[in-house]
Amino acid sequence: MRSAPSSSSDGYDLALKVLLAALAVGLPAGSIAWLSSNIAAWAAGTGPWVPYRPGDALLRPEQLWPAAGETSLLLTTRVIPVLLTLLLAVAAGLLWMRYKNRAGGSRKKTVAGMATARDIQPLLAKAVEAKARSLRPSLKNAKHIAPRDAGILVGNLAGTRHEVRMGFEDVAVAIMAPRSGKTTSLAIPSILAAPGPVLLTSNKAAGDAYTACFDARCQVGRVWSMDPQQIAHAERTMWWNPLADAKTLDGAGRLAGHFLAASVDASQQGDFWSKAGSNILAQLFLAAALDERPITDVMGWLAFPADRTPLDILRDHKFTAVASQLKGTVEGPPETRDGIYETARQYAAALLNQDIAAWVTPQSSVAEFRPADFVTSTDSLFLLSKDGGGGASALIAACADSVMRAATAQAERAGGRLDPPMLAILDEAANVCKISDLPDLYSHLGSRGIIPITILQSYRQGQKVWGDAGMDAMWSAATVKIIGSGIDDPDFADKLSRMVGDHDVETTSTSTSESGKSTSVSMRQERILPADAIRALHKGSALCLATGMRVAMLALRPWYAEPGSDELAAASARASKAITARAIAKQQPSQSDFDQAA
Repeated sequence: MRSAPSSSSDGYDLALKVLLAALAVGLPAGSIAWLSSNIAAWAAGTGPWVPYRPGDALLRPEQLWPAAGETSLLLTTRVIPVLLTLLLAVAAGLLWMRYKNRAGGSRKKTVAGMATARDIQPLLAKAVEAKARSLRPSLKNAKHIAPRDAGILVGNLAGTRHEVRMGFEDVAVAIMAPRSGKTTSLAIPSILAAPGPVLLTSNKAAGDAYTACFDARCQVGRVWSMDPQQIAHAERTMWWNPLADAKTLDGAGRLAGHFLAASVDASQQGDFWSKAGSNILAQLFLAAALDERPITDVMGWLAFPADRTPLDILRDHKFTAVASQLKGTVEGPPETRDGIYETARQYAAALLNQDIAAWVTPQSSVAEFRPADFVTSTDSLFLLSKDGGGGASALIAACADSVMRAATAQAERAGGRLDPPMLAILDEAANVCKISDLPDLYSHLGSRGIIPITILQSYRQGQKVWGDAGMDAMWSAATVKIIGSGIDDPDFADKLSRMVGDHDVETTSTSTSESGKSTSVSMRQERILPADAIRALHKGSALCLATGMRVAMLALRPWYAEPGSDELAAASARASKAITARAIAKQQPSQSDFDQAA
């Protein structure tokens, strides 16, 4: 507690302010009067150069320049000083307003108590570049490392020019609501700057990452597009064999697990029918893979449980225990068998669609996509599926999983890490890429040079797919967490608020009594970002939670605000128009349709 001696201090304060104001106005005016009068006297030859005396020049100019005329002194010591002082005051005011507005804009983006550049040093350019040299042997002796080769840009530290980057050993989870910049500020810039292969999953094409990045990625490698539900109406120029990794019971079980995850939520995957249906699929996938059959043959076996072909294949390849299990199900109680087989048929129903099945069955007219070759290239793989795509989204998840497993195997053969690293943008992961054990994969993908960025619309969306324990595990394993605007879950917002932490706030209180006025200063703690402030994060900003560092406020950098965006926008517009044209062409009746109608 500190007290003011009396109210007379207010008078001293007022006198001091008046004195300072007089100096602020009088000193410049007097200096201008002294300089202009000296120049006038020198030009007219009416006297010597007078030493610097601004007070006398303003108040008693006739004593300093007695030979000068009255009109001359009026101009040099009154008119000119007043005009120039006013001009200086206006210029100073404009500069102050400009500074205030700029500082105010920065303050809107920064919050007291948030991380400074020193707090997140490992995520800034110098540290990320040094780390990249140690992680990537190809860069060890490079004199200069381009930013794209050092790490993945996340944004700028709010209110500064410091770029914040993920390193090539980080794994990320981004929770951002629709239209909060998850595609424009995170997915697209990351894909455009990726130094190695890129995997993208999405449920949109026109005006999204697919169209924005297609031409740019074509310039660095081949672009593979898997579009079984014709979101982009892409021509089928590839096929992929989902049974290539199903020649072991574990591999077949993983493939069946993707069909299970695409069909039911995590809370329902443990019941009898779900597990039994998934087991039947795994056994039949294994048989088809061992006999090098297309995956569509499995649908024929599901339609006729009495068909002994899969049993014979399993026995011929020494999988007698699996054959016995399959035989037990087939010869079990009819009502149980029919229920199990019907469940399996529902999970794999998308394979009945010829247009979808064509993407995953052998054909000589198009190239086969091989994950093992892809992970050593600079190619791109765009996997597109609609929300709730059932079996179609299962194929998307299975393909993405196959690519990441191939990348892991290649990293082990290369000494532990991929160089260049592979970027996996799992946009709309909870809708179109439900990899059941993705939370477990997060614990080691970063150490293999495989950089996943899983983008979700909310924390609860992840809980629905992976369960509470699974989502918590992925959240904990992510070394970088990005939270954008639109967080409307009060529990999650409060959790984030607690993670951001508290800071000390100075509180000043003043009281007045008969003896005078007293002022006290105390400190109290309050949340740096309360839950309502997190919910109200404006578009273009995000929170960055990195392992072992304070939470930072970021200013996102959308691709359309970067250099070269005009060319990129034009390419995106062309790609979107091409999608529209292909869609219209499919809707128009062909000549054969007219012939049949006739």
